[in-house]
Amino acid sequence: MVELLPSILSADFAHLADQVTAAERGGGTVIHVDVMDGHFVPNITLGPPVVKSLRKATSLPLDCHLMIENPNEFIPDFASAGADWVSVHYEACPHLHRTLQLIAHHGMKPGVVINPVDFLIEILPMVHHVLIMSVNPGFGGQEFIPFSLNKLRRLAELRGELGLAFKIEVDGGVAHDTVAQVVQAGAELLVAGNAVFGAGHPEQDARSLLAAARQAAGELEGHQVRS
Repeated sequence: MVELLPSILSADFAHLADQVTAAERGGGTVIHVDVMDGHFVPNITLGPPVVKSLRKATSLPLDCHLMIENPNEFIPDFASAGADWVSVHYEACPHLHRTLQLIAHHGMKPGVVINPVDFLIEILPMVHHVLIMSVNPGFGGQEFIPFSLNKLRRLAELRGELGLAFKIEVDGGVAHDTVAQVVQAGAELLVAGNAVFGAGHPEQDARSLLAAARQAAGELEGHQVRS
């Protein structure tokens, strides 16, 4: 089933709890939290204190995407703050297997964020989700990179070939004009920031985007049946 993961990077932080509640009413099922340190990517956002505050404002799972150096040092802090899912970039983890084990050890669902897909075959059985970046990480509101569709398709193929059940997540440029393509390429977890929060109507915009995604998923399913 396709799910919408509203990304608070594009939310109004002065009214964050209200915006998250509105996005949830619009159909959001997981709240996506982009964590940037100004080193691994050229931007600084937020950390465990904001996650802790969000935990008080919503019962939805909190999906923390760590775009940071030395993520192992911070994994316990995110667990204590109330994170449910944590994804790390393979480039930031000299010992990726150990990092994924550490996330799971702290009771969270581990995810990995990737560029080249085939490099990660060995660790795919360990992860709950794989996040494909469809923009260059670091800033919200960027345009979708079309080549990302090939990565989504290849990842979906690998999942089938290996008989695995991890979820495929996509982050970056997911909007009304791209959502059908990413769903039909294999994405199930759709991170959307500007498309949900950018116009100031998170409930309506989340509902509309999710409806478009589920329509695309239905169209894909119907095509597969006919094939």
